Amino acid sequence: MSAKEYTAKNIQVLKGLEAVRKRPAMYIGDVTSKGLHHLVYEIVDNSIDEAMAGYATEIMVTIHPDESISVEDNGRGIPVDLHPVEKKPAVEIIMTTLHAGGKFDKNTYKVSGGLHGVGASVVNALSEWCKVEIYRNNKIYQQVYERGAPVTELKIIGETDKRGTKITFLADSEIFKKISYKFEVLANRLRELAFLNKNLKITIVDERNDIQETYQYEGGLKEFVAYLDASRTPLHEEPIYFEGERDGIPVEIALQYNTAYTENILTYCNNVNTMEGGTHLSGFKSALTRTINSYAQKYNFIKNNDKINLSGEDVREGLTAVISVKVPEPQFEGQTKTKLGNSEVRGAVETLVNEKLFEFLEQNPAVARPIIEKCISAARAREAARQARELTRRKTVLDSSSLPGKLADCSSNDPKESELYLVEGDSAGGSAKQARDRRFQAILPLKGKILNVEKARLDKILSNDEIKTIITAIGTGIGSDSFDIEKRRYDKIIIMTDADVDGAHIRTLLLTFFYRYMGELIQQGKIYIAQPPLYKIKNGKQEFYAFDDEEKERIIKELGVDESKVVIQRYKGLGEMNPEQLWETTMNPETRTILQVSIDNAMEADQIFTILMGEEVAPRKKFIEENAQFVRNLDV
Repeated sequence: MSAKEYTAKNIQVLKGLEAVRKRPAMYIGDVTSKGLHHLVYEIVDNSIDEAMAGYATEIMVTIHPDESISVEDNGRGIPVDLHPVEKKPAVEIIMTTLHAGGKFDKNTYKVSGGLHGVGASVVNALSEWCKVEIYRNNKIYQQVYERGAPVTELKIIGETDKRGTKITFLADSEIFKKISYKFEVLANRLRELAFLNKNLKITIVDERNDIQETYQYEGGLKEFVAYLDASRTPLHEEPIYFEGERDGIPVEIALQYNTAYTENILTYCNNVNTMEGGTHLSGFKSALTRTINSYAQKYNFIKNNDKINLSGEDVREGLTAVISVKVPEPQFEGQTKTKLGNSEVRGAVETLVNEKLFEFLEQNPAVARPIIEKCISAARAREAARQARELTRRKTVLDSSSLPGKLADCSSNDPKESELYLVEGDSAGGSAKQARDRRFQAILPLKGKILNVEKARLDKILSNDEIKTIITAIGTGIGSDSFDIEKRRYDKIIIMTDADVDGAHIRTLLLTFFYRYMGELIQQGKIYIAQPPLYKIKNGKQEFYAFDDEEKERIIKELGVDESKVVIQRYKGLGEMNPEQLWETTMNPETRTILQVSIDNAMEADQIFTILMGEEVAPRKKFIEENAQFVRNLDV
């Protein structure tokens, strides 16, 4: 018998919203800045559902000076009458009970982004206070809550000719360590929602800085694609757009080809960004490949004796597309629950694209010609790249002879416990090889800057020695048609570069490559950035490391000595550290800091990579001018 008994009295039953406060990450992902912003999205999604149902035309989000948030819409207003079973006002049930709401009744909401009836109640539970105002029946109803519990009855506080709902809440400092909303993060999501719901007017007001922006797009997805391609050169002036309903599933698609070589396809289900794709994406890809091939053969772009067959990668080179479907009962799967699994959606999308795209190409031959010619050009380049790709694709069994010569591999064969450091330069690579724990840490030194993949076609990319080495070492293959994350040889891929301008450039080149050709590694949280210290501070026999100027000043202040009395060394490169220092500060899992690379906003990520690494100079100059003020560590 164990010392601690395990009986019925050990079983805790969490009532009401206690479960949310006890385990908030289960409901909003985490309690960092990401989870904080998620609170806003939960309330906004309810207003979006009113818009999708045809009742709301305007949504306003306000960030108040005290970091409280208001979300107001002009929909029907949350019901205020008594629930027939619970004998409480419907609004109180919605705000205080998990899995209570109108999303389960398809007569109320045919489709919705919020599926489980937890949004409003979760936000209420994680707020210090929350106030609901409802404009309905020519009256203003109000109820106030604290940490999920009502502290007032639902009461009428005035009259109005408005209709809708306004929810104001202050996130709870007992749950969130830092409560500070980023205007750009919220604005990007609200802009995205405005693109996805044509004509819906969404306004964001930041009272802290007296900023206001309004998003309303009559063109919907067409304007979305034009916005995404603003820093690229299009092959045809107007994006191609079509919509329709198949098997009870509304489908909307906009697409445009540009002169670049990468594909950028965003997919949504009920306004939720399905970053891992799913059945709507596979249906679109299949139909696109079939339709482009059919058109090319029918109009003799491809002759019978040509040995060209346009593959999926060929027809998606330089393609920007947005796919939006509305599904009554969506099923999400995948690691982050952002992959659509409904099998019927594939058929709906495939049928619509087959019909509408072929019809468009036939009616617009001047648009069709440059598209088909680009696809054929891509196919010829693909054939030239085939041998290079075969050399870099991981073989079924890897032995030492098939791995890059300069890779210092780890002794472990278990990917789950192994990590690969991509290190800038032979000097730092040598230190890292001496510093590492060879049981699970592999080192791959990189010579200089890798190719900028934003400006190159796949055949050129695969002929670059440094990129070939990286692909072979990782083992997954590259490209949407060949990449297989299960074949990765390491669970963590850590970019370790100098803390200077060249190091930042190399890091950006590597991130561009991973985002464009191994995006799933980022989605699954496998890419990291090492954080080597910027300073070594010596006070007698005491040694400290600082990762930025702020930490340097804090350490000196805590030492309580004059700055002139301490020796401060600023590291210009990793090679200046001896192996023991590199291990202690940057590589030891017990003491190091590594930043996990994540993509919360695919639209914003695509734009930034295109601006920074693409052909167009003007957008890059504008970006630098607008963001120069935010630089923290400038190496001049």
